Amino acid sequence: MKVALHSLGCKVNAYETEAMGRLLREAGYELVPFEEGADIYIINTCTVTNIADRKSRQMLHRAKKLNPEALVVAAGCYVQTGGEAVQKDDAVDLVIGNNKKKDLISILKAYEEGRQAETVIDINHTKEYESLSITGTKEHTRAYVKVQDGCNQFCSYCIIPYARGRVRSRSLTEVRAEVEKLADGGYQEIVLTGIHLSSYGADLEGTDLLALIEMVQEIPGIRRIRLGSLEPRIITEAFAESLRKMDKFCPHFHLSLQSGCDTVLKRMNRRYTAAEYEEACRLLRHVFTDPALTTDVIVGFPGETEAEFRETEEFLKRIAFFQTHIFKYSRRKGTRAAAMENQTAEQVKTQRSQILLDLNQKHERRYLESWTGRQVEILLEEQIKLDGRLWWTGHTREYCRVLVPSQENLAGQIAAATAEMPLKGFLLCKLV
Repeated sequence: MKVALHSLGCKVNAYETEAMGRLLREAGYELVPFEEGADIYIINTCTVTNIADRKSRQMLHRAKKLNPEALVVAAGCYVQTGGEAVQKDDAVDLVIGNNKKKDLISILKAYEEGRQAETVIDINHTKEYESLSITGTKEHTRAYVKVQDGCNQFCSYCIIPYARGRVRSRSLTEVRAEVEKLADGGYQEIVLTGIHLSSYGADLEGTDLLALIEMVQEIPGIRRIRLGSLEPRIITEAFAESLRKMDKFCPHFHLSLQSGCDTVLKRMNRRYTAAEYEEACRLLRHVFTDPALTTDVIVGFPGETEAEFRETEEFLKRIAFFQTHIFKYSRRKGTRAAAMENQTAEQVKTQRSQILLDLNQKHERRYLESWTGRQVEILLEEQIKLDGRLWWTGHTREYCRVLVPSQENLAGQIAAATAEMPLKGFLLCKLV
């Protein structure tokens, strides 16, 4: 039986979709491209914004149009928050909520046999970490490993705690087993990811995120360790110094900011001040040599005045991130922010977004230029064609994208190179 899988949203969703694909292959299903035509379509949905909800619905309806006789399965976050609207959608035949994806095969079998199976649980009251694992990814050189689920933060704009439930951490034993398999498969770089990675271990006894990283550091074959998004409060001198001593750790820190203005941060229910965030950045730059600092910013949050926006702009100028991901605030039904007064006009959001996008472009180029003439270590990943030439691309330890002119097959190699100059968002490098 042919199955088409599609993932929407974050890296966690992508990981879970890859894991569901493994379950399907092991059960004898044939995985096919979405457009090819399938007997079963499984869409791992996203609900982080109203736009994400709409995209999820569109993919479900698109699947049903491709093959009206196919079984269309809605899985994931949109299922958890969509309620009866998902259940009553004519394009959806079967729903599978979060923490039930591991039971995908038994749920499909029960459906085929006309039996009922539990497909959605009360995610807000479960303490169980859903055990899913992968043995490989499409990237072949870098593997994202999900180690944590759920969030206890309840930011005023965010629906995720209602879709993913409370913090649940994967055991060190499970993570080690998966990473060892990936290392045996030739993967050299591991990215530890989760819904709220900084909370890893909060529900376990005697462990935390640092202990997890130290465990991965010990696994033979793994040569690089990266982290997903972190909260600035986790950055202490002891934490940073411990990371610096690990030769496999890559100095790239994605610290969620959202706003550089304290009054906006308070309305967002972010649990730090702009000054505390800035101190975390200062500390990282003190401990590491030229670490890559990246972040997320939301513009046009309800009530954001021109003065508050300018505070964020000045904050970004001061910190000079390598990359800043800019998002226009999207009203999400079911969150406190959706009911706030003084919702920002779309035109204002667009104007503010463009100001920060232009600033980001300057900062990104400046950071890449700072590497000119210096030696870097690169993991080479794939060959692309750019301006009529073939190049190998990859990333430095700081996650700068690189271009290397070479006709040889360099896939999967970690090599020393000299950075020459920025080129179209890449760092042009020459192998040493």
